Amino acid sequence: MKIVFLDASTVGNVTNKDEIRRLGDYVEYPVTSHEQRIERLVDADVVIVNKVKIDRDVIAACPKIQLVCVAATGLNNIDLACAEEKGVTVKNVAGYSTNSVAQVTFALVLELLIRTQYYNEYIQSGDYSLSPIFTHYGKPFAELAGKQHGIIGLGAIGKRVAAIAEAFGAHVCYYSTSGKNFVSQYKHLDLNELLHTSDIVSIHAPLNERTNNLLGISQLRMMKPSAILVNVGRGGIVDEKALAEAIDTNIIAGAGLDVFTQEPILPQNPLLTVKNREKLLLLPHIAWASIEARTLLISRIAENIKNFVENNPHLKRL
Repeated sequence: MKIVFLDASTVGNVTNKDEIRRLGDYVEYPVTSHEQRIERLVDADVVIVNKVKIDRDVIAACPKIQLVCVAATGLNNIDLACAEEKGVTVKNVAGYSTNSVAQVTFALVLELLIRTQYYNEYIQSGDYSLSPIFTHYGKPFAELAGKQHGIIGLGAIGKRVAAIAEAFGAHVCYYSTSGKNFVSQYKHLDLNELLHTSDIVSIHAPLNERTNNLLGISQLRMMKPSAILVNVGRGGIVDEKALAEAIDTNIIAGAGLDVFTQEPILPQNPLLTVKNREKLLLLPHIAWASIEARTLLISRIAENIKNFVENNPHLKRL
């Protein structure tokens, strides 16, 4: 059984790939271009991909493919209808990055609130050594306790963020983008009310027809001038041009983003040219990627392959 990982560099240097290697003839490529997909998969039985598109052209040209393992939760890069039509099984991995994303959410929130880097630079510059007092109030900060944390998307990650926010003493409310997730433990608000009343708003929703450009300039204007926005869901949920305007015109106090409409971010993205740069934190889509999360991801991929082989004994002879 030949197993091909088309974009192995997307999971970084994890140490447990032997869990996959021992399952068959394993080949990995750091990255794969659109044009290289078919030649690299023509004799593959199992494909592992993170972002590479497996579309109708690939499935038609590579009839040996029996299983596509997505090294992520989202399936938007797979032609699911064609896979079903051709009898190709598709497996994703869910729940592996919940703790990692929740942790990065609060790394962004706390840095935007407290400005630890500012205080570090204040000391490193030597200014603190010249101070007549023992402390410094250059960037006053507030506590999370007593603040309202509004969560957009109360799935597994949203619920984990809610629990941590409560541990800080914040009051949690949420907006369900699907209209299906209702949790009596927290207050459910419509989007406008959540934006209008929350001190922190964090996004943990998928990108779909309901969430595309969910927050434009009109919605951002509903937020408090002292509010912070964090998006660790998907790029495209927040209108990036509108957010750049909101940052530079002090509509909101700050924003932290780990996801963008185009990834890697385009050089002409308006977020890269904001004037109030200290109010904006940008991360290169790393919230999901703790060492523990990536290790668990590999183990779950191996488990998906193993389970598929056990349910399809003929694969053991390929």
